[in-house]
Amino acid sequence: MPAMYKVRPLHSAGLLAEHLPTCMYPLPNLHRGPGSAASPQEEVDLSLQTLESRQEEILKRLYELKSAVDGLSKMIQTPDADFDVTNIIQTDEFSPLTANGADLDLMLGKDYGALKDVVINANPSLPPLSLLVIHSLLCQKYKILSAVHTHSSVKSVPENLLKCFGEQTKKQPRHEYQLGFTLIWKDVPKPQMKFSIQTMCPIEGEGNIARFLFSLFGQKHNAVTSTLIDSWVDTAIFQLKEGSSKERGAVLRSMNAALGRSSWLVGSELTVADVVAWCTLQQTGTANTAPANVQKWMKSCENLAPFSSVMKLLK
Repeated sequence: MPAMYKVRPLHSAGLLAEHLPTCMYPLPNLHRGPGSAASPQEEVDLSLQTLESRQEEILKRLYELKSAVDGLSKMIQTPDADFDVTNIIQTDEFSPLTANGADLDLMLGKDYGALKDVVINANPSLPPLSLLVIHSLLCQKYKILSAVHTHSSVKSVPENLLKCFGEQTKKQPRHEYQLGFTLIWKDVPKPQMKFSIQTMCPIEGEGNIARFLFSLFGQKHNAVTSTLIDSWVDTAIFQLKEGSSKERGAVLRSMNAALGRSSWLVGSELTVADVVAWCTLQQTGTANTAPANVQKWMKSCENLAPFSSVMKLLK
């Protein structure tokens, strides 16, 4: 039967054979010559290889660094953060206050033909009780020439402060004393001390002066003990004496806990921390409300003559 209409073919046999696929999917040519251009897929592969190489180099350097740190850790004994410092304090070698004192010439410098004289300016409205206690302790170890004067900036000074060093009935020649201790009642914002008028700046603050004077006893402490002593002195001055009632309560609780472990604030011997803290409690009027361990510690302080003599100034 003849066709109704005739359609002309769109492709010849040769053209159709040319466009027929010869494989299921193409793959990059691994044997391409150096002059040929790389396909996008090959560029991605090169980027990954570069990134992997950098990562391997970084890991190698980190491994070397870790090995170096491990080697150093075996050479350096690093203390544990949770280590109990009371073990160190118990092994600290305390030299009692009754032992021979330090070499004053070594501490203060030797002055031929002159007596080293510690001069302290203090306001009579805020008497530095801790310095008076330390003065009494120093008098038990050294021959001290004590004197009290009144500066023209102060109109009147109570009689008990004028006689805070007691009556010195036995007068000796000046050169026979080991140390001069002069207290000048003066209108100053905070206590000031000098022991070399020409060559030194004044030491200011009751806590700083107390540290210096107590060092004349020649006590030796390790770094941990010295740090704890300084911490208690600063706590007594800045929180117990000048802080709020909330801060004072927190300090009293800390003192009660510390005195539950030892008879004194730091270790088994009296230190400047005990002197400053006791005097601060007396001045702030919080001694009667202190916890049990603190009350017991205060009585131990008051059994010592230098503390009991200062208590007379508070009456």
